[in-house]
Amino acid sequence: MFLLNGQRLPEGVPFEHDGVQYPANFLNLSTEAEKSAIGITWENDPVRADDRFYWDGNSANPKALEDVLATDDNGDPVYVKVWDPETETMVDTEEQVVTKGLKSNWIAQIKQTTNSLLAQSDWYVVRKFERDVAIPTNVATKRAAIITESNRLETAIAAATTVPGLIEVINSQNWPSDN
Repeated sequence: MFLLNGQRLPEGVPFEHDGVQYPANFLNLSTEAEKSAIGITWENDPVRADDRFYWDGNSANPKALEDVLATDDNGDPVYVKVWDPETETMVDTEEQVVTKGLKSNWIAQIKQTTNSLLAQSDWYVVRKFERDVAIPTNVATKRAAIITESNRLETAIAAATTVPGLIEVINSQNWPSDN
Protein backbone atom coordinates (compact mmCIF):
# COMPACT_ATOMS: atom_id res chain seq x y z
CA MET A 1 0.00 0.00 0.00
CA PHE A 2 1.17 3.52 -0.71
CA LEU A 3 1.60 5.79 2.31
CA LEU A 4 1.96 9.55 2.56
CA ASN A 5 2.78 10.96 6.00
CA GLY A 6 1.80 7.60 7.50
CA GLN A 7 -1.64 7.66 5.90
CA ARG A 8 -2.78 5.17 3.29
CA LEU A 9 -3.24 6.58 -0.21
CA PRO A 10 -6.00 4.72 -2.04
CA GLU A 11 -5.10 4.03 -5.65
CA GLY A 12 -7.27 5.63 -8.31
CA VAL A 13 -8.29 8.54 -6.06
CA PRO A 14 -7.02 12.12 -6.43
CA PHE A 15 -5.26 13.60 -3.39
CA GLU A 16 -3.74 16.86 -2.20
CA HIS A 17 -0.37 17.31 -0.55
CA ASP A 18 1.35 20.57 0.44
CA GLY A 19 -1.19 22.57 -1.54
CA VAL A 20 -0.71 20.57 -4.74
CA GLN A 21 -3.58 18.57 -6.21
CA TYR A 22 -2.52 15.18 -7.67
CA PRO A 23 -4.68 13.31 -10.21
CA ALA A 24 -6.32 9.94 -9.58
CA ASN A 25 -3.80 8.15 -11.81
CA PHE A 26 -0.69 9.66 -10.17
CA LEU A 27 0.26 6.49 -8.25
CA ASN A 28 -0.05 4.35 -11.37
CA LEU A 29 1.73 6.64 -13.85
CA SER A 30 4.47 8.31 -11.78
CA THR A 31 7.95 6.91 -11.26
CA GLU A 32 9.30 5.76 -7.93
CA ALA A 33 11.50 8.87 -7.85
CA GLU A 34 8.47 11.16 -8.37
CA LYS A 35 6.58 9.41 -5.58
CA SER A 36 9.58 9.51 -3.27
CA ALA A 37 10.13 13.23 -3.96
CA ILE A 38 6.84 14.12 -2.30
CA GLY A 39 7.23 11.54 0.48
CA ILE A 40 5.15 8.65 -0.82
CA THR A 41 6.43 5.30 0.42
CA TRP A 42 5.41 1.68 -0.17
CA GLU A 43 4.61 -0.72 2.65
CA ASN A 44 3.41 -4.27 2.18
CA ASP A 45 -0.06 -4.93 3.50
CA PRO A 46 0.09 -6.60 6.90
CA VAL A 47 -0.42 -10.34 6.87
CA ARG A 48 -3.83 -11.18 8.27
CA ALA A 49 -3.92 -13.99 10.81
CA ASP A 50 -6.12 -16.98 9.93
CA ASP A 51 -9.72 -16.18 10.92
CA ARG A 52 -10.31 -19.84 11.73
CA PHE A 53 -8.02 -19.43 14.74
CA TYR A 54 -7.93 -15.68 15.55
CA TRP A 55 -10.56 -13.01 16.08
CA ASP A 56 -10.57 -10.26 13.44
CA GLY A 57 -7.44 -11.66 11.75
CA ASN A 58 -5.37 -10.41 14.69
CA SER A 59 -2.71 -12.87 15.87
CA ALA A 60 -2.72 -11.10 19.24
CA ASN A 61 -6.36 -12.14 19.71
CA PRO A 62 -6.58 -15.96 19.53
CA LYS A 63 -9.86 -17.80 19.88
CA ALA A 64 -10.31 -20.00 22.96
CA LEU A 65 -8.78 -23.47 22.70
CA GLU A 66 -11.05 -25.02 25.31
CA ASP A 67 -14.83 -25.00 25.73
CA VAL A 68 -16.07 -22.18 27.98
CA LEU A 69 -19.20 -21.98 30.10
CA ALA A 70 -21.13 -18.93 28.88
CA THR A 71 -21.77 -15.97 31.17
CA ASP A 72 -23.54 -12.67 30.68
CA ASP A 73 -22.00 -9.20 31.03
CA ASN A 74 -22.37 -9.43 34.82
CA GLY A 75 -20.54 -12.76 34.97
CA ASP A 76 -23.73 -14.69 35.73
CA PRO A 77 -24.20 -18.09 34.05
CA VAL A 78 -26.25 -18.24 30.85
CA TYR A 79 -28.58 -21.23 30.71
CA VAL A 80 -30.19 -23.05 27.81
CA LYS A 81 -33.73 -21.79 27.36
CA VAL A 82 -36.81 -23.81 26.44
CA TRP A 83 -40.38 -22.88 25.65
CA ASP A 84 -42.82 -23.22 28.55
CA PRO A 85 -46.32 -23.65 27.08
CA GLU A 86 -47.99 -22.90 30.43
CA THR A 87 -46.46 -19.44 30.76
CA GLU A 88 -45.92 -19.02 27.02
CA THR A 89 -42.40 -17.75 27.66
CA MET A 90 -38.85 -18.99 27.35
CA VAL A 91 -37.48 -20.29 30.65
CA ASP A 92 -34.03 -21.32 31.79
CA THR A 93 -33.12 -24.98 32.16
CA GLU A 94 -30.44 -26.24 34.53
CA GLU A 95 -28.04 -26.73 31.58
CA GLN A 96 -25.48 -23.95 31.18
CA VAL A 97 -24.68 -22.80 27.64
CA VAL A 98 -21.24 -23.91 26.47
CA THR A 99 -19.26 -21.95 23.90
CA LYS A 100 -17.23 -24.49 21.96
CA GLY A 101 -13.50 -23.87 21.75
CA LEU A 102 -11.19 -24.50 18.83
CA LYS A 103 -10.35 -28.02 19.98
CA SER A 104 -13.99 -29.15 20.05
CA ASN A 105 -14.73 -27.52 16.71
CA TRP A 106 -11.70 -29.05 14.99
CA ILE A 107 -12.32 -32.51 16.44
CA ALA A 108 -15.88 -32.28 15.09
CA GLN A 109 -14.50 -31.33 11.66
CA ILE A 110 -12.04 -34.24 11.75
CA LYS A 111 -14.88 -36.63 12.59
CA GLN A 112 -16.94 -35.24 9.72
CA THR A 113 -14.04 -35.65 7.30
CA THR A 114 -13.45 -39.19 8.56
CA ASN A 115 -17.09 -40.11 8.13
CA SER A 116 -17.21 -38.60 4.63
CA LEU A 117 -14.12 -40.52 3.56
CA LEU A 118 -15.35 -43.79 5.06
CA ALA A 119 -18.85 -43.36 3.59
CA GLN A 120 -17.41 -43.85 0.11
CA SER A 121 -16.58 -47.48 0.93
CA ASP A 122 -19.21 -48.31 3.57
CA TRP A 123 -21.08 -50.42 1.04
CA TYR A 124 -18.22 -52.92 1.13
CA VAL A 125 -18.73 -53.34 4.87
CA VAL A 126 -22.50 -53.77 4.42
CA ARG A 127 -21.91 -56.29 1.64
CA LYS A 128 -19.50 -58.23 3.88
CA PHE A 129 -22.01 -58.28 6.72
CA GLU A 130 -25.07 -59.15 4.61
CA ARG A 131 -23.59 -61.56 2.06
CA ASP A 132 -20.16 -62.45 3.45
CA VAL A 133 -18.36 -61.06 0.39
CA ALA A 134 -14.78 -60.14 1.25
CA ILE A 135 -13.74 -56.50 1.44
CA PRO A 136 -10.91 -55.93 -1.08
CA THR A 137 -7.53 -55.57 0.60
CA ASN A 138 -6.89 -52.10 -0.85
CA VAL A 139 -10.25 -50.87 0.48
CA ALA A 140 -9.65 -52.33 3.94
CA THR A 141 -6.15 -50.82 3.98
CA LYS A 142 -7.43 -47.39 3.00
CA ARG A 143 -10.23 -47.52 5.60
CA ALA A 144 -7.69 -48.44 8.28
CA ALA A 145 -5.43 -45.56 7.19
CA ILE A 146 -8.36 -43.12 7.40
CA ILE A 147 -9.18 -44.28 10.92
CA THR A 148 -5.50 -44.12 11.93
CA GLU A 149 -5.16 -40.56 10.63
CA SER A 150 -8.38 -39.54 12.35
CA ASN A 151 -7.20 -40.96 15.66
CA ARG A 152 -3.79 -39.29 15.29
CA LEU A 153 -5.35 -35.91 14.58
CA GLU A 154 -7.92 -36.11 17.38
CA THR A 155 -5.20 -37.06 19.89
CA ALA A 156 -2.89 -34.26 18.69
CA ILE A 157 -5.70 -31.69 18.76
CA ALA A 158 -6.64 -32.68 22.31
CA ALA A 159 -2.98 -32.37 23.35
CA ALA A 160 -2.47 -28.91 21.80
CA THR A 161 -1.75 -26.26 24.42
CA THR A 162 -1.43 -23.19 22.17
CA VAL A 163 -3.17 -21.87 19.08
CA PRO A 164 0.06 -22.04 17.01
CA GLY A 165 0.45 -25.66 18.18
CA LEU A 166 -3.11 -26.42 17.07
CA ILE A 167 -2.47 -24.77 13.70
CA GLU A 168 0.57 -27.01 13.27
CA VAL A 169 -1.59 -30.09 13.90
CA ILE A 170 -4.30 -28.94 11.48
CA ASN A 171 -1.69 -28.23 8.81
CA SER A 172 -0.25 -31.74 9.26
CA GLN A 173 -3.39 -33.53 8.06
CA ASN A 174 -2.36 -36.40 5.81
CA TRP A 175 -5.47 -38.23 4.64
CA PRO A 176 -4.91 -41.24 2.38
CA SER A 177 -5.48 -40.57 -1.30
CA ASP A 178 -7.12 -42.74 -3.94
CA ASN A 179 -3.71 -43.61 -5.40
